[in-house]
Amino acid sequence: MSVFHRIRLYHAALAILVAAAYLTGDELDDLHIWLGYAVAAVILFRVLWAAIGPRQLGISRLFPDLTELAKVRRLNHPMISRTLLAGIVINLLLATGTGLLMEPSPIGQLAAEMSIAPAFADDDREREHDRDGKKNEALEEVHETTANLLVLFVALHVAYLLAFKRPMALFMLFLREAGAPVAQKKA
Repeated sequence: MSVFHRIRLYHAALAILVAAAYLTGDELDDLHIWLGYAVAAVILFRVLWAAIGPRQLGISRLFPDLTELAKVRRLNHPMISRTLLAGIVINLLLATGTGLLMEPSPIGQLAAEMSIAPAFADDDREREHDRDGKKNEALEEVHETTANLLVLFVALHVAYLLAFKRPMALFMLFLREAGAPVAQKKA
């Protein structure tokens, strides 16, 4: 399997998990938390993959060179795509990080629910107190704001790719295979 096919699978897994976490945010708290941990695991996997994988997987490819961005004269310039990706990465990391900071470890929570370790029993009361108090209020605001900004950046990213890099967008959306000819419009 080529590197681009692997990136597409990673991309699909991350997109599905993030969408599911976003959609369960207000309604299904426990599922939302576990989806957040899954997103964090996928992000960690990607960082490790970039560190030990092929050169084209490097993290630096995701961030724009600001001096190049100032020179952009056409709408299909790669720096525009990189800028949108940087917005996605920053907001994804902030949303995931603040989510992790608001919740205790999943192992401690699971142990408390199963009554295996009574030492964890106070964690639930403390967490509820923190949610009712002001301690987590700022984190929750940052979490929600960055999650909403993430949706905006993803929408801009998808729209940009569909408008200016259609073959790549269709490939990433599993609607076209790499190297397949693009259908021509009849005049």
